[in-house]
Order: sequence, then C-alpha cells, then structure tokens
Amino acid sequence: MRYSEELIEEVRERNDIVDVISGYVSLKKKGTSYFGLCPFHNEKSPSFSVSREKQMYYCFGCGQGGDVFGFLMEYNRLSFLEALQDLAGRAGIELPEQDQTPQEKQEADARLVLKEMNKAAAVYYHWNLLHSKRGEKARAYLENRGISLEMIKHFGLGYADLYRDGLYQYLRGKGYTDLQLKDSSLVTIDTIKGSYDRFFNRVMFPIMDVNQRVVGFGGRVMGDGEPKYLNSRETILFDKGRNLYGLNYARRSREKSIILCEGYMDVISLHQAGFTNAVAPLGTAFTTGQAMLLKRYVQEVVLAFDSDGAGIKAALRALPILREAGLRGKVLSLKPYKDPDEMIKAEGKEAFQKSLDHAQAGRMFELDVLHDQYNQNDPDSRTEFVREMAKKLAEIEEEVERTAYVSAAANHFMVKEKDLQNLVNRYGLGYQFEKANQRYKREPETAERTEARKTEQQSQPPRLLLTWLIEHPEIYPVIRKTIQPDDFLQPLHHSVALMMFDQLDRGEPIFPAGILVKFTDAEEKKEVAALFSTRLKYEPDPEQNDKALSDIVRKVKLASIEDEMTHTNDITRWQELIAQKNKIQRLDLHIYNK
Repeated sequence: MRYSEELIEEVRERNDIVDVISGYVSLKKKGTSYFGLCPFHNEKSPSFSVSREKQMYYCFGCGQGGDVFGFLMEYNRLSFLEALQDLAGRAGIELPEQDQTPQEKQEADARLVLKEMNKAAAVYYHWNLLHSKRGEKARAYLENRGISLEMIKHFGLGYADLYRDGLYQYLRGKGYTDLQLKDSSLVTIDTIKGSYDRFFNRVMFPIMDVNQRVVGFGGRVMGDGEPKYLNSRETILFDKGRNLYGLNYARRSREKSIILCEGYMDVISLHQAGFTNAVAPLGTAFTTGQAMLLKRYVQEVVLAFDSDGAGIKAALRALPILREAGLRGKVLSLKPYKDPDEMIKAEGKEAFQKSLDHAQAGRMFELDVLHDQYNQNDPDSRTEFVREMAKKLAEIEEEVERTAYVSAAANHFMVKEKDLQNLVNRYGLGYQFEKANQRYKREPETAERTEARKTEQQSQPPRLLLTWLIEHPEIYPVIRKTIQPDDFLQPLHHSVALMMFDQLDRGEPIFPAGILVKFTDAEEKKEVAALFSTRLKYEPDPEQNDKALSDIVRKVKLASIEDEMTHTNDITRWQELIAQKNKIQRLDLHIYNK
C-alpha cells in the first residue's frame, strides 16, 4: 500500500520514538539518549539506546537498530503497513484508502488467512470438547479439576481429537489449501507420511492476544504421553516470549497488580475464583518481553508460582526481569499447598486473598531463600550468609532503596544494622568495579577475528567521517571542497553519503530516521543505525581535532584515488590522480583552530 512520503513523515513526527518504545522497554535517560535492556537479545547491562534527537534506536550489544516503524515491525511482528496503521491510530491520523502492491497484498492476505484459520481451529476444538463423544474424557478431566462450564466457554477451551487428521480435514473442508496450512503451525504437511494435526488427544487452550484474536494454542495431553504440554510453533502472528495467557482478560481488571502464575489451569482456576488479574507465561521461562507487556497495565506483579523447588527457581529468575522492566515484584506464599488452585480448593478464595495481601517483597524473598541455604547455628556458615546477603544488597543501585532494604534485612535476620551497612558499602565498591570491568573483557584471538579486524580498519575512516558529519554538520562546507559521495567506496557508505550530502547541499539538517527508512535489508539497517549511533571522542585541544579530521579526510580521499588508479588505463588521468594524491597528502584542515 503506497502512501506519500509526506504522510509517512507526518505519522513519524507525531510519534516520538522515546514515548513509543517506553511502552515496551524500560528506559532511563543518560546524557542526550535513553538506555534500557535490549528486547531483541538477552543482556544484563543496558546497551539498547533510543535517541529523541535522531528519532532512532540502536543496540550496542546486538546491532539491532531502526526508526519507530522498524521497532514496531520487529517487536510486534508487523508489516510496515500494520506499523504505519498502528502509529497513525496513536496520533489520531486517518489514513486514506489506498491500493496495495502485490507483495503487500500477499503479506496482508497471509496474516488474515492465518487469523481466520486459528479462529476456525478454536471453534473446531471447542465443539469437539462440548459435543463429541470422544470429548467426554477431556470434559471429565476439566470437571475433576473443578473447571465450570462457564469458564470452559469463557476461555474457549477445546479438545484435539484422537484422529491425527481431524483438524486437517476440517480446515480443508473450509476451503484452505495445503500451501496455506503449511505455515499455520496447526498441521504438518508431508507428501510422504501424509498430512496430520500438530495436536491430538489433548485439552486445548486457545492463546489470544490483547485484542482477543487467537494467535496460537497450548495443549495438555490426555494420559501419560509426552510432552505433557505442547504449544504452537512461532508464526507471523505468534511469539510466545511476547504473549501471556489470560492477558486479554487480565488487562481489563481494575486491580493495581497482576498475578503471574505458572500455567493455563492456574489462570483459569483463579479467574473462576474471581481473581481476574491472573496471567501465565506460555510454557517457557518468563521473559523481558512479557515483563514489558505487563508494564503497560500495572506497576506491580505478584508471583504465584508453585511452592516446590522448581517454582522457587522460577521466581528467582523472574524477579530480576521484573526489576529491570521497572516493575515491583512480590512473591505469594502458597505453603503448605502446591499451587493457587490447591489453596483455593482447600481454604477458599478468602485465604488466597489474605495471602495475596501479605505477599512478600521480591528482594526479601530472595534473601529468605539465601538464608535457608546456610546453617544458621554454625558461626562460620552464618557469617558466610551475612556476607552473601550484603553482596546482594550492594547490587541495589538506588541509595534510598538500598538503605531501606539494609534496615529491613538487619531487623529480619537479626544482624546489627551498622555492621551490615559497612559490609554493603565495602562490597558495593567491588560490585561497581566488576560491572564496569565487564566492558573491557576480550575474546581469544583467532584467524577469523584477525581478518575481521583488518576489514574493520579499512572501513573505519569513511565510517568515522560520516559519523563526524552527523555529529558536526558545520564541518561540511570545508570538507565538501575535498570529499564527494563517490569517494565512499563501500556501497552502503556511498548510499548514506549521497543522501546526507543531498540534505546538507539543500541547507537541511541531517535526518537519520529519514535515511534509515530507505534501507530494507536487515543487515544494512544495522550498519546504518550503527553509523548514526556512534559517539566520537573529541580532544579538548582544537588543534588536535583539526589533525584528527584532516587525517580521516586524507585516508578517505587517498583510498578513493588509489581505487580509481587501479581501474584506469588512461595515462593522462593517471598523471592527474598522482598530482591529486600528492596534494591530498599535504592536506591540513583548519576548522576548530582557526
């Protein structure tokens, strides 16, 4: 669908990238940029930067970068058209009706077909559960678990038949082709073994996005088969690391917190008991993407994981993720019961509410778990516990929060507050040093790394010159006398230079997001985003800056001249190039030290 560049720019201008990304990533301002944990790869130290001035994002860890459209496309798995529609809706801009290009129509049709297939599959499974003879076993299972018919209908629960091709035949009967079914994650198309359903003999849990659209399924096997729970494979609609079961209902709850459980049945049981703010991950460990999804709706998350060892480990993994996302994490005590469903059945929803009201602060839960790992009756063991506790407290960056937890921990574990504070202060220095030292660790040298470094060195001058121009466009009138876009030999650098020089020749400021959007290849986008996100270190001495800039310009121009010399057989031109080379070698710019 072709919209004018003017309209696309209007949508971009009306959607500040910092405001948009803040809805997905917890950002903190550092200098002129904002930093947070990258949503596209796992990291412990924030390397994901967002620039309001440049209207772009870039991760210094994985190299992912782009503009506001690119972020929504990557994070929410949207097409450009869908990202444009989303951002236009946020800004209150009505998009005119337009014709789609063949590729855009194909992409839009594929997404629409998959949505319709998922909906049809949900209807099929639901009917099997409620009305088929073979669904009796699944109905009995849900009845034994105390799930009411109302909840079965509310969550659209279903049953995948014993027959391996029941859904396949049903969808074929609806007119869907094998080609359309191939990437649906609902069936497997095999020309040799035959086509068969992904799910069979399982209670089915439709997974919906926040807009009530079925994007995938989870299935619990009937009997002793493996795996016990099976989820849909990821598709153009479904990313299990960025969805949560039950969030389509929980987001409407008026509660100030969300209860995070372990699985589908926990969520359904809690909703049935009136706790409609319960959600669960989708068969995987809790992720940063899921934490940021929750942050759109609440500031506090209460963990209601199973009380066994696996549940405790899951809580210990989830709490730091919640903190990094800017959420308060608490932990619900379910003992002596295994899970929320068991507690509610044994003592009623009032007891669960009481436990909810007294949920323990996440950091204190972590310290309690640590406490139980040491023999508190042995002086050496207890001393070691206090040291380890001080190390954990030293990791709290905010002084007010750290002081509050030192006081609470000293009182809770019967340690002198002054002694604990001294230990925390001592370990705090070591923690900050270790954190900073991570940046300087080097990987072992290999032949590949050596070759990559040589290539990097060759491309460094043109990259530095482009970055210098981006940061200080006032140097352009001076270097323009020497450097042309054709002097940038690498195709990517040449393309960027053409657009930058054109903007500057017209007296316009360089607009990084506008240049970035011209590149569609993912790797090219990363490289261009890196150009616009690099920060150069300048010398306080103007003369030194002039020398550095002169050196970069010389290297770029000399490489360009030498490249032309290797490709020309014209003696006259060769002599001109030698003369240019001699002149460039004496180049001495005076911009900063006039």
